[in-house]
Amino acid sequence: MSDDNCVFCKIVGGELEAEILRDEDGVLAFRDINGRAPVHVLVIPKEHVSSLAGIGKVPDGVTKRIFEVAQDVAESEGIAKSGYAFRINNGPDAGQEVFHLHAHVMGGERVRMP
Repeated sequence: MSDDNCVFCKIVGGELEAEILRDEDGVLAFRDINGRAPVHVLVIPKEHVSSLAGIGKVPDGVTKRIFEVAQDVAESEGIAKSGYAFRINNGPDAGQEVFHLHAHVMGGERVRMP
């Protein structure tokens, strides 16, 4: 299921371009166009779930795969050894701007949490 107004659903559907790093069954990873670190990648479930609050709607195995893909991306981007942030913002007060569940993988410099 997708949301016709969701920018991430449009990326999943090929309607918008993105620099895709991983495209797997149920999970997509791509560079954040407004990155806040030298490496800033978003890992999302392909199925539309608006936030972490809807995690129960994510298909079986996809939640685990989000974590695995995040680690794979960190390794391939050369930030796994020095450390990286894995962050999920849930709701507007936490800084969620796109209402499609997504994890940020950020590194390449010391990540400062607000």
